[in-house]
Amino acid sequence: MNALRNKVQLIGNLGNDPEVKSLANDRKLAKFSIATTENYRNQKGEKVQETQWHNVVAWGKLAGLVEQLLSKGKEVMIEGKLTSRSYEDQSGTKKYITEVVASEMLLLGKKES
Repeated sequence: MNALRNKVQLIGNLGNDPEVKSLANDRKLAKFSIATTENYRNQKGEKVQETQWHNVVAWGKLAGLVEQLLSKGKEVMIEGKLTSRSYEDQSGTKKYITEVVASEMLLLGKKES
């Protein structure tokens, strides 16, 4: 039951090619963002399309798969957990970031020929 306390599932399209870094001990880190779009009608009955951008991080074998399989525009389903962290930028300003740490990935959309 603890696994359900912090679980995120997103279906969206990559905004850019993933940024992949090789770390010590042959570990990999992949960072990318996906856009999710929701369509609905507002109180006036007008169609509204709302897009949200989500930062995603993948580690290890999953990062390797991201590097091999994902590119800008691809549709993907990501499952993972939501994390928040803070850091100081070069000017000393504290910045906050929320990311999805991916644990699973599923390619969606049409197969390429």
